[in-house]
Amino acid sequence: MPTFGLLGPLLVHDGTQERAVGGHKVRILLAALLLAANRTVSKDALKEALWGARPPATADASLFNHLTRLRRQLAFLGEEPQRITAVPHGYRLHVAEGEFDVEVFQGHVDAARAAHLRQDWDAAAEQSAAALALWRGGPLADLPEFADAEPQLPVVRQLAEARLQALEWGFDAQLALGRRSELIGRLTALAAEHPLREAFHRQLMLALHGAHRQAEALEVYARLRATLAEELGVDPSAAVRAAYQEVLAADAPADVPPPVPAREPAEPPAPAFRPLHQLPADAGLFTGRDAEVARLTALLRPGAAPGGDAPGRAPRPVVVSGMGGVGKTALTVHVAHLLHADYPDGQLYADLRGFGPGGRRSPRDLLVRFLSDLGVREESLPGDMDDCAALFRTVLAHRRMLLVLDNARDAAQVLPLLPGSGGCAVVVTSRHTLTDLPAAVLLPLAPLTSADQEVLLAALCGSERVLEEPEAAAEILARCGGLPLALSVVGGRLASRPGWPLSLLARRLSSGTGRLPELTVGSLDVEATIGMSYVAMRDSDLPPERAVARAFRLLGVWPEHEVTPHSAAALLALPVRDTARLLDQLTDVHLLQSPAPERYGMHDLLGEYAAERLRAEEPAESRTRAELRLLTWYVAAVESASAISVGETQPPPPLPGPPTALPPPFADAHEALAWYVRELPAIQHAITRAGALGRSDIAWRLAVGLFGYGDTYWWTGIWDAALRSALDIAVAQGDTVGQAWLYRRIAVAHGMAYRNEECLENLGIALELFEQAGDITAQASILGNLSALHVQAGRAGPGLAYALRSQELYREVDVPGSESLVLGRIADALQLAGDYAGAVEHQRRRLGLLRALGRPTALATLLTNYGAALQHLGERAEAFAALDEALAIRRQLGDHGGEADCLATTARVHHHFGEWEAARECWQACLDLARFHLLPQREQECLAGLAALEDACAAGDLR
Repeated sequence: MPTFGLLGPLLVHDGTQERAVGGHKVRILLAALLLAANRTVSKDALKEALWGARPPATADASLFNHLTRLRRQLAFLGEEPQRITAVPHGYRLHVAEGEFDVEVFQGHVDAARAAHLRQDWDAAAEQSAAALALWRGGPLADLPEFADAEPQLPVVRQLAEARLQALEWGFDAQLALGRRSELIGRLTALAAEHPLREAFHRQLMLALHGAHRQAEALEVYARLRATLAEELGVDPSAAVRAAYQEVLAADAPADVPPPVPAREPAEPPAPAFRPLHQLPADAGLFTGRDAEVARLTALLRPGAAPGGDAPGRAPRPVVVSGMGGVGKTALTVHVAHLLHADYPDGQLYADLRGFGPGGRRSPRDLLVRFLSDLGVREESLPGDMDDCAALFRTVLAHRRMLLVLDNARDAAQVLPLLPGSGGCAVVVTSRHTLTDLPAAVLLPLAPLTSADQEVLLAALCGSERVLEEPEAAAEILARCGGLPLALSVVGGRLASRPGWPLSLLARRLSSGTGRLPELTVGSLDVEATIGMSYVAMRDSDLPPERAVARAFRLLGVWPEHEVTPHSAAALLALPVRDTARLLDQLTDVHLLQSPAPERYGMHDLLGEYAAERLRAEEPAESRTRAELRLLTWYVAAVESASAISVGETQPPPPLPGPPTALPPPFADAHEALAWYVRELPAIQHAITRAGALGRSDIAWRLAVGLFGYGDTYWWTGIWDAALRSALDIAVAQGDTVGQAWLYRRIAVAHGMAYRNEECLENLGIALELFEQAGDITAQASILGNLSALHVQAGRAGPGLAYALRSQELYREVDVPGSESLVLGRIADALQLAGDYAGAVEHQRRRLGLLRALGRPTALATLLTNYGAALQHLGERAEAFAALDEALAIRRQLGDHGGEADCLATTARVHHHFGEWEAARECWQACLDLARFHLLPQREQECLAGLAALEDACAAGDLR
């Protein structure tokens, strides 16, 4: 029996018996954590689960209390591993393999699926039965907040669907094993419960057939066919029709051929012309896209789309757009075939050749072709295109046809081809979004999901090969980027080379030579396909289109990372407003993606293509200038973010000359810190790129400019790595100024992590370098760092001496912001020396300065120290007010190292005032953070604090 169960009422089991988890809110909390077992659940998500969209003002404290109660109730499971831990932005419930019925169920379902694919019917039956045996009722049946949620939680829906799928695979296995008659009762009930689920009806037909009850089997088919026609307007699937034919063949006399299936109801009188059926063949291996198929079907079905068939109203065209190779035409043709019966006058189809060889087709040529196909003699056609369009609308006015206009270049090419009444439907595919097409319904198409990719790859090259090499298959899917065209190429190559292991092609796709040369087979060429939009604009006669193409090409400098209008403006050497327009145009033609407002990125295959075009079509000097413009902009941006977030008393000397574009306008420190976190991978990459260009001056300024990030997120170790990388570059290139700044910042990073000896060593190197340079401000700052280091090491005397010496040097140079910094150093030293009144006096003076400057990290640190000092003066209320404010700031910033520091101080203050349970809860929360973020010194501190509570209890000191 698994330890945790969701497949029915919420269950906790200790291996011998079920254990009660009391309290409705606590059960909701456990369920919310289990639904994302071993994954982070944000605090906001937990609060929403507990209280809905509007949690009370006390939600944070109540959530902490409920988590504490849940921890206690799960204590019988043992302390190792930690069951519930605090993690960045939330909490995580740790569940081992085999402990959670949902994961055990999914394992059996996966095994049943694999057995079904290889037609191992005994294993499929066994695994399906094992999966279904875990179900004790509806998921979370005793918690209506989950079970009755409307719409239901995705995971609950997925579980229900997986159960039905397991039933289907199990029934298929039993039918194949000859166990037909015993299934009839269950399948009859399931078919009635799921009237649109064709698999159960097919299986019921075969079970009845096996029991020699052909007439009843035929009745099942008739009911299903009528239901599908009424509810969805579609025919039964090919699999159901094949089962129907099997029943018919067995029911017919031996010397009489099986009858033809019943015909559709009589259609309206035939039109005066033969219906046109111009659609290309449906893709034989069309896979996935369930949501897109359903939406496009609904939009194109008569009467479903807004204004679809209202008398006298023009139909709204549906535009399916997306990058080359994403499967726009395949989806559209597939849905058009599904809608065959809805348009009795047929379908018109044309490739508008908006992109690719052959040149775009003119609207008049297409009108002539369509009118000729519709029976209008060519000699009767007017010479003017507008007159042709009017005639086309007249001919279609009383007909029900589906128009498929494939590969359109722009709205101007499509507009004359639109019908004028509601009897027809129009679907257009294009690499452009066609936002200027009047009244169009836009359906942008994204790459395939990972599940759909896997199914398609298995269908193309064989499921056995995918099952035998799952890691290689996953690598291939990752390298294909979700493009059906790329998968078709890979599948074609593998199908034609049955002796190739998947790992061979995975290695080729992962080699340093790039993927695009490998993604071609026969007439399928991914590079040529995805590049059609770019080539069309690059070779355009219109200067604006050529400008868009050049922007795409230059973005190949930075294809791995997202850009903003500000960063791209630097790269392109254009004003921000003009750059934003170009980025939007590239997004409209699906050469860029915009996952968030004013954030633009490239699909990885398009990024590789853009980099190739950059190397092939831009001179080396132009490429280097663009790269340097972007790197220089990042220097200005990190310096601006650092100035806003920490207010440096002495920023690094600026690079010569202003950046090409202004850095992002940060409203406050919170916004600057969020930018740091978002841009961190790009900044790390920029340091490496600057080193490769021989620009140590850029590399070290980028690393030093991360001070604002490191001041809050020092515990991640990322800043340390960036500083070391930049120092290697500075040493290799003999940059002594950069080395001085880097040793200074490396010392700070060590000090923040309590690596005191390393901090002292690097401060000494930096101080010597700045003394040689005669930089008084830098020396004053380093003396302040030495004061902080000695205080951290417990040496109050040297700490105060260095603070006062730093104050003297700052008075020589009059640096803005230095007063606040010096007051903090002196206060910390006084507090360590036991002069709490003096410390509080300096801290109060500094509080006003920091609030005015808007420095949240420095303010949180000061408030923590302030609360600790106030406890010694007996000022309980003021102490906890300061600590509560500090903790709120840390959590708002996502600063988990600072949060742990504040929790430890709060625990000590609770202990000081005899508030034992509150102290224990704070130590436990701090311990969770320390263990998750690998802060060993803080972990030992927490364990010592908890031990001190136990010792006091044993000594009888706890009341």
